[in-house]
Amino acid sequence: MAKGQRETIVILDFGSQYSQLIARRVRDLQVYCELVPYHARAEVLENLNPCGYILSGGPASVYADGAPHLPEYVLTTDKPILGICYGMQLLAYHFGGKVFPGAKREYGPSTLTVLKKDNPLFSSLPATELAVWMSHGDKVTQLPPGFEVLAQSENAEHAAIGSAERKQYGLQFHPEVTHTPQGKDILRSFLYEICGCSGGWTAQNFIDESIERIRQQIGDGQVICGLSGGVDSSVAAALLHRAIGDQLTCIFVNNGLLRKDEAQQVVQTFQTEMHARLVAVDAVDAFLEALAGVTDPEVKRTTIGEKFIRIFEAEARKLGQVDFLAQGTLYPDVIESANRHEDDPAAKIKTHHNVGGLPKDMALQLIEPLRFLFKDEVRKVGKALGLPDQIVWRHPFPGPGLAVRVIGAITPERLDTLREVDAILIEELWASGWYQQTSQAFAVLLPVQSVGVMGDGRTYANVAAIRAVTTEDYMTADWAHLPYDLLSRVSNRIVNEVPGVNRVVYDITSKPPATIEWE
Repeated sequence: MAKGQRETIVILDFGSQYSQLIARRVRDLQVYCELVPYHARAEVLENLNPCGYILSGGPASVYADGAPHLPEYVLTTDKPILGICYGMQLLAYHFGGKVFPGAKREYGPSTLTVLKKDNPLFSSLPATELAVWMSHGDKVTQLPPGFEVLAQSENAEHAAIGSAERKQYGLQFHPEVTHTPQGKDILRSFLYEICGCSGGWTAQNFIDESIERIRQQIGDGQVICGLSGGVDSSVAAALLHRAIGDQLTCIFVNNGLLRKDEAQQVVQTFQTEMHARLVAVDAVDAFLEALAGVTDPEVKRTTIGEKFIRIFEAEARKLGQVDFLAQGTLYPDVIESANRHEDDPAAKIKTHHNVGGLPKDMALQLIEPLRFLFKDEVRKVGKALGLPDQIVWRHPFPGPGLAVRVIGAITPERLDTLREVDAILIEELWASGWYQQTSQAFAVLLPVQSVGVMGDGRTYANVAAIRAVTTEDYMTADWAHLPYDLLSRVSNRIVNEVPGVNRVVYDITSKPPATIEWE
């Protein structure tokens, strides 16, 4: 099905850090959606031909100078609309209601009392008292004409509003987060009962559509794919190979920032087992020279990103005419980098080298077939493409590699130390059955040394940190509650087997406030 004909929900992004979670929930319900900046031009929406709109939350106040507002095509649409938090306040404001700062802010868990059980948003729910998650200061104090109150909370008399006739609804709470247990059911009702979606968007459908789109985009062109051996680049390479066959050449660059034995594993998997066209480049010295003395994580990312591109361009010239560079960029990478528009309301968290470290004068055209997928969707696509489990279920590894796990200056010695520490951690996680119970686990080498005692002597050596998290979407995460005996075993092995490390600490910080990676 052509993109303009595909059943699509458009999520207008007003800057909430939860915006991508809305997309994740909609995709989970087998309805395709795209997250679009609130200032997107009307023709962008016409091409998507949405069957409904969801308005995200955001940090602004509707009355503030420079606050983002609803575009004209939303104000005049006859398609269903669901506003969430700030999106609800915008809906009320633009259609004649009033929004004011609340006397009391409401952040965290709350109890929602459904007043209109026969409303299509709530009719499928078994109870009228629901646990929900609130995150707002302003609130709707007067409904717009034609709207009615559907639910309330202790601090929000208009916690859910709607106009059945106009198919427009607003929720002050966040149905997209896991802290609203029935949130997915509410979204399902909006998609299927109110928007009339038929669903059926699956990994196989994505593959079929992507193959058609890739072939149209590339034509007779030649593509090189930056292959790291991780989940994202591997699935991107497999998808491209399915679409264009020998028009694809995978390039694996050993940048010296990989985990223990990783370079050998990549060559074995893709060249020997998968019979892919693979060019392996040893660029260890070039990367380490470029990173010498660099300690700022943003500079590390941009340095590595540019070095990759220059190497790709050099290898492309050796191959003859090459037109495209493929990357395994994912949706969270794009959103966290927040580079969609100069006045994007989302706060920039960090630059991912896949999307933020590319030189402006890059000669190759960029193709990112996974750009609108979340990690769990990528794994489903990988399985559908027939990739082996050891690749599909591999923990994420950052594009800059160990450069952002060696905190501070990067040297060959510090990289070697971290590789050994990380290898012990991963080995013990696999042996204990905890690898697949964690979403991401790794070691970090800190730029500090601590006093220790080994044998009869005093030591002054490195500190290694262990990080292991559980998450559904990688936008929020909790630290993994690993068993004490496992942590003890890992620590004992590290200090006994890795020269230069005399202390191991465990990171027990969630995301937010921390990120998963340390840099």
